[in-house]
Amino acid sequence: MSALLRAARIGRVLIRYRLDDLLDDTPAERWLKLARPFVPRASREIAVQPRGMRLRLALQELGPIFVKFGQILSTRRDLMPPDIAVELSLLQDRVAPFDGDTARRIVEASLGQDIREAFEHFDTTPLASASIAQVHAARLPGGREVVVKVLRPDIEKQIDGDIALLSSVAALVERAHPNADKIRPREIVREVETTLAAELDLQREGANASVIRRFWMGKDGQDSPDLYVPDVIWSHTAERVLTLERVYGIPSDDIAALDAAGIDRSALAAKGVRVFYTQVFRDNFFHADAHAGNIWVDSDPARKDNPRFIAIDFGIVGQLSSEDQYYLAENFMAIFNRDYRRIAELHVQAGWIPSHIRIDELEAAARAVCEPYFTRPLSEISLAEVLIKIFRTAQKYELTLQPQLILLQKTLLNIEGVGRLLDPKLDIWAVAKPVLEKILIERYSPQRLAGEFRKRLPELITRAPDMPQLLHAWLSQQVGGKHELAMRSHDLADLAKTMNAMQRRIVSAILGTGLLIVAAVLFALEAGGPRVFGIPAAAWIAGLGGLWGLIAAWPRR
Repeated sequence: MSALLRAARIGRVLIRYRLDDLLDDTPAERWLKLARPFVPRASREIAVQPRGMRLRLALQELGPIFVKFGQILSTRRDLMPPDIAVELSLLQDRVAPFDGDTARRIVEASLGQDIREAFEHFDTTPLASASIAQVHAARLPGGREVVVKVLRPDIEKQIDGDIALLSSVAALVERAHPNADKIRPREIVREVETTLAAELDLQREGANASVIRRFWMGKDGQDSPDLYVPDVIWSHTAERVLTLERVYGIPSDDIAALDAAGIDRSALAAKGVRVFYTQVFRDNFFHADAHAGNIWVDSDPARKDNPRFIAIDFGIVGQLSSEDQYYLAENFMAIFNRDYRRIAELHVQAGWIPSHIRIDELEAAARAVCEPYFTRPLSEISLAEVLIKIFRTAQKYELTLQPQLILLQKTLLNIEGVGRLLDPKLDIWAVAKPVLEKILIERYSPQRLAGEFRKRLPELITRAPDMPQLLHAWLSQQVGGKHELAMRSHDLADLAKTMNAMQRRIVSAILGTGLLIVAAVLFALEAGGPRVFGIPAAAWIAGLGGLWGLIAAWPRR
């Protein structure tokens, strides 16, 4: 019954804001028409507003979970019309606070001790309140100032109910809406559910903050001059309570306050771009909710000429697979160099687009997207906008993207927005390109690859005794024509055309890998015989043979 009442209220709000036009040509349209006579007419003020604003106002009225839903929806610019996505990005996650004594009881229950034992002082009046949690100022025994983030009471039950309702609506839209395959409503609801589940575990948020802080601390334990992350107080942290060192700063969108503090905004804007690319491509662990409310500027007067950012709220972070990270970096470099052929090839090689799509068609589509941008000064070009346009155009060619790439798009938009607000003349391309080039050179250097190989050496040595038998069995199958190939791809026609070349590359790859493992074993066991630069000659021969095999196996353009 409660779910029906909630659904009825949602329908009433949608009609009152005249959002029923979003459901035209669906079975829901008939029921909404029947309900219209029982719903007050939209005020003149609401009726003249564009649909994006009407949707934003409706979500704000429906409550905090729907505000969060709208915020997440705004990141899906690959699915949402631009006018709706821009308007939803303006949603503010601010709701009335819950009672401070309730917060105190939640803290005591979570930490298993009286609040007066855990804290020297705990302020029951919150500093800030949002849909999932609210924040209280406190002081630890000994006087250290902290902030305590506390989950709302019964928030899990409320979220479960709203997610169930959204899932039902998504199922209806998927069956009835003519563009359901492009909107993918179930996927959106799953993304909302995953994001909210991560934000409901404050211990997980603390771990995110701890990892980012470790990446940005110097080897000598000194704080970074670029980004500061507050320290997590693990003794006062649990699933429903997170305690962090209290930090002070200026919101990055408060231009008047930054100017009053004498902050060099141009230096700060360029630093923000460098920090973002470093988080994505060096650390592969980036703050994915980097709007101005979560990114502050250190207000220490000593830092005004070399300002640094302060990050807060680590509920949403992003990581990429090593493959996506590589292909994304290469895409950025191809965009920087206007190499449209390379952009097209990378989309296919990454598996984002099926291999049957013609490369020349993709190249032409990428050129049509990018060239108009290059008629402007580089300081006016948004890399995030170019990337989103490329991905949106690629949807016509059966583009498949992982949610983390969408999350990165949204974060890049936020970072560029903050950067351009700080310095309207910021040349993002000039700042980003050398940072990305430097990171890629370091990441794929021989020294780095050798280090990765050394880490995997114990595993390779453990499996080495099985390799000759496996290789012999595979070659026997090939010679006898008994090899069985287990396939999940439906693209058999294209595969048949390239099977011979693939088999040659597979043989080369297996022989190359086997020889590299032999080289590693000979090196690890310090085989006898002559040595070159302190390494057994036999290991050199096997290693060079293995490299030759891998080079022969490498796919040609």
